[in-house]
Amino acid sequence: MLFDTHTHLNIPEFKEDYEDVLLRAEEAGVSKMLIVGFDRPTITEAIKMIQMDSRFYGAVGWHPVDAIDMTEEDLLWIEELLHQPKVVALGEIGLDYHWDKSPKDIQKQVFRKQIQLARKCQVPIIIHNREATEDIVAILKEEHAEDIGGIMHCYSDNWDYAKQCLDMNFYISFGGPVTFKNAPLQREVAAKVPINRLLIETDCPYLSPHPFRGKRNEPARVKLVAEKIAELRHITYEELANATMENAQRLFKI
Repeated sequence: MLFDTHTHLNIPEFKEDYEDVLLRAEEAGVSKMLIVGFDRPTITEAIKMIQMDSRFYGAVGWHPVDAIDMTEEDLLWIEELLHQPKVVALGEIGLDYHWDKSPKDIQKQVFRKQIQLARKCQVPIIIHNREATEDIVAILKEEHAEDIGGIMHCYSDNWDYAKQCLDMNFYISFGGPVTFKNAPLQREVAAKVPINRLLIETDCPYLSPHPFRGKRNEPARVKLVAEKIAELRHITYEELANATMENAQRLFKI
């Protein structure tokens, strides 16, 4: 059975065929899914969803693109939610230098505050990184994120940075891009990460794996990610599925 450790089933893209999406996930062997909230509406929806379905667990945090919108009230609200049953991580948080909505200094402030909150509440963090690896690794070290660890979500950088993250008690997670022909870096790292620190995800509705690239992603397709990584590591699909399930349950204390 599979654990999709990063989904956004809590956004409108799944409203029309939600039950069909869940049925396809079940048929693909996806037995657990993490619903990630990243702003007021998606966090609220994630909390509702995890209470209604035994397959769902939740993560709550403030996305770096919207860092400029986060208030101290929002931070206190996130802290309250971290104490709810089935909320197992703080995220997704981090830095995003691709979009320019939130200035870098504000993103960094919000990132640091949320790491500090996660340390206070003793929950792992889920890291969003876009074109900001050097700054993210530096901040994680400065804020002693190794005390709580977490996930480098949809990892896309080199092995050197991956090793630094592993040394800080992080798991490395891969999604659809590991199946892309033009993604040799992801495949190289996916083959090297210790099996007990490896996770899989979809980040649905984004980053759909081959042969569905460019289409809406969904949890069932995490199986394609698992199959590709098993192939890269020269192990069976069952070994990969079992290891990543055990890893996720260990990290989230499920």
